[in-house]
Amino acid sequence: MMNLIEAVKAAGVVGTGGAGFPTHVKLSAKVECFIVNAAECEPLIETDKYLCRTFPERVVEAACAISEHLGAERTVIALKGKYKPEIAALEKAIAEKNARVELFQLRTFYPAGDEQTLVQQVTGRCIPERGLPSDVGCVVDNVGTVLHVLDALEGKSVTDKYLSVVGEVKEPVVLHVPVGTPLRECVQAAGPNLTDYGLIVGGPMMGRPLTDEQAIDAAVVTKTTGNLIVLPKDHYLFRKAQLTMETIRHQTKSACIQCRMCTDLCPRFLIGHQMRPNLMMRNLWREKTIQDNDEYLATFGDAANCCSCGVCEMFACPMGLSPRKVNDYLKGELRKRGIQVPRNMEPATRTFVDVRKTPTDRLIARLGLSEYAGRHARTCLEVIPDEVFIPFQQHIGKPARPVKAVGAAVFKGELIAEAAEGISANIHASVSGTVINITPTGMTVRRRKE
Repeated sequence: MMNLIEAVKAAGVVGTGGAGFPTHVKLSAKVECFIVNAAECEPLIETDKYLCRTFPERVVEAACAISEHLGAERTVIALKGKYKPEIAALEKAIAEKNARVELFQLRTFYPAGDEQTLVQQVTGRCIPERGLPSDVGCVVDNVGTVLHVLDALEGKSVTDKYLSVVGEVKEPVVLHVPVGTPLRECVQAAGPNLTDYGLIVGGPMMGRPLTDEQAIDAAVVTKTTGNLIVLPKDHYLFRKAQLTMETIRHQTKSACIQCRMCTDLCPRFLIGHQMRPNLMMRNLWREKTIQDNDEYLATFGDAANCCSCGVCEMFACPMGLSPRKVNDYLKGELRKRGIQVPRNMEPATRTFVDVRKTPTDRLIARLGLSEYAGRHARTCLEVIPDEVFIPFQQHIGKPARPVKAVGAAVFKGELIAEAAEGISANIHASVSGTVINITPTGMTVRRRKE
C-alpha cells in the first residue's frame, strides 16, 4: 500500500461528518486512541448505519489501517447501542478478521456524535476548550471518512458520496451519487411527496436550511453532504431559522426567565467548559452599550466555547428563545473586537454529565419531526446526472486551484483542482466528460455518455 498520508492527501480525503477538515492533516499525529464515529449524531440521518451494515469488513479494515498508522493502542468504533443490525455486522467482521477493534455502545442522546462528547464518553477525558481530540491523545473520524481513507490506500480519489434523503419522501433512501450532483436530482430520485418544498442539508439541528428556489436549484452534493431532509416550507425549523438578530434581541429582553435550562443541558457545560448561555441571554440587552473590551470579555467571553449544537434553543429553552444564535452572533463580535478568550486546558466533567443528556426521541418531538422518525432507509439507489458542478472548496481552509480549462476532457478520478498551500484539499472529477464552464467557485463537467 502507498504511504497513508501521501495517499490520503492525493485522494482529497476530508472529514465527511462535519466541516470537511482535510484528513491528511488530522492523521499526521501519533495518539493513544483512534475512534471511528458511527454514532449518527443528528436525528433522521441514515448514512452511517447503511455504511456499517453494508461494508462492515471495509470499516474494520480501514479502522485497523488508520490505527496502525497513528500508533494507537486502542481502536474503537462508537455507535448507539440501539443499532442492532449494525452492531451484529461489525462484530462478525471483527471476529472474522481477528481484529483488535472494540465496539463502544452509546445511549441514544443528542449530540452523541459530537467528537468532544464522544471522546469523553469513550475515554473519560475532557478535551480543552476549543481544543482537538489530539490534545487528549485521540483522533476521531467519521465512518464515511475512514472508507475514503481505505479507498485512497487502494489508489482511488474521492469522487462519490453516500447520502440519505428523508422527510417528505415516498420512503427514506440512501443514494450513491457523484460529487457535484444537483440536490434537486437527489430529491427527485427519492420521490418527494411535495412539489414545493424546503431542504435541510445535513441534520435538523445543525444543517443548512434552504427555502429559496434558486438556492435549492444551485445546491449540489459535496464531500461533506451526508443527508437531505425534505420538509414543507412552512415547517417550524425554517421559521426558526429565519429569525433576525434584532428580533432575537427583543425576544430575549422581554421573555428570558433565567431558568438556566440552556446552561444545565449544554453539552459543553457538561464536559466542564466555561459555557453559560443563560448569562449571555441575561446581558444581551446591554451588549451594544459595552465599549470596554475587558468588560465585554467578562460578560460574553463564554460564547467562544459554544459548539452551535442547538440543544439550548431547540430543546432546553421553555420560552422558545435562541441562545445558539446569540452565541454565534457574540462569537463574531468577539472576533471583530480582536478579543482573545482564555482557554481552560484541563476541564473536568460535571458530576451530572450522564443524567442531563438530551433524549433523541424527545428532541425529535420538539422539532416537529415525529412523523418521519422510525422510517429507515432500506435501499440504495445510484444517481448519475448529465452534468455536475464540482465546487473548489468542499473543505475547511483555502479553495483548490483549477488545473483544467474549459473544453478539456476529464476522466473520473482525475485531478481537476489542486490543493492550495496551507490547509486545503485536492478536488477530482466525479464523472468522465468535458469541462463546459469554470467559475471562481467551481467547475461544470458534462458527462460523457457511454
